[in-house]
Amino acid sequence: MKILAIDSSGLTASVALWEDDLTLAEFLIHAKKTHSQTLLPMLEAVREKTEFHMEEIDAIAVTSGPGSFTGLRIGSATAKGFGLALDRPIIPVPTLEGLSYNLYGTDQVVCPLMDARRNQVYTGLYEFVRDGVKGYDINAIKEQCAVPIEEILDCCNKLDRSVIFLGDGVPVFREQIAGQVKIPYSFAPAHMNRQRAAAVAALAAKYYEQGKMQPAAEYAPGYLRLSQAERERKEREEANAAKRAD
Repeated sequence: MKILAIDSSGLTASVALWEDDLTLAEFLIHAKKTHSQTLLPMLEAVREKTEFHMEEIDAIAVTSGPGSFTGLRIGSATAKGFGLALDRPIIPVPTLEGLSYNLYGTDQVVCPLMDARRNQVYTGLYEFVRDGVKGYDINAIKEQCAVPIEEILDCCNKLDRSVIFLGDGVPVFREQIAGQVKIPYSFAPAHMNRQRAAAVAALAAKYYEQGKMQPAAEYAPGYLRLSQAERERKEREEANAAKRAD
């Protein structure tokens, strides 16, 4: 089975080609360029260097949200376009599960943090549970959500276990973590602390076996909350409605 994985949910853009428990290629870039500039050239580089044909792909995995609204839309459109053209299914991978899968098998609780602005984070709490002799399954202690940073750190303090943090929210809230978290904690190392398409592909392979996929025509990302433009428009409409009521 061959899976093409795409992650453009954050500042990091990543593409990977996975086949039968092996990452054949991964291209990752963390730079201040739009994903519309980087994603397709990265895909082409992976295709060229591995000499595979797109028709060989069995499914396309993509992070389904939350994350950057623009990034999710670009990744979604790219995955959907290939899925429709090739008649291949989409495997949606929740962004925070894919990010947490970088730490596969850890005995710590995994707390991914993505900066959602306005003192909020996209986050959740995950653990890896032994699955017989096959390895580990990822289990959500707290499903992915958008909450103030204080709220998720309070949740961490209620755990009787150590926590490992990762994601682009860590450098933003590192001082607050140090001041608020009372339980043992650590931070993921540099090679594991951002989104990676190889981790998305590995988790997507499990989802594929479980039948967790959908036709490309039906796929749409999940944002968890309104975009900034949508929030501002809603606020203006509510303000105008209040004025008319007066």
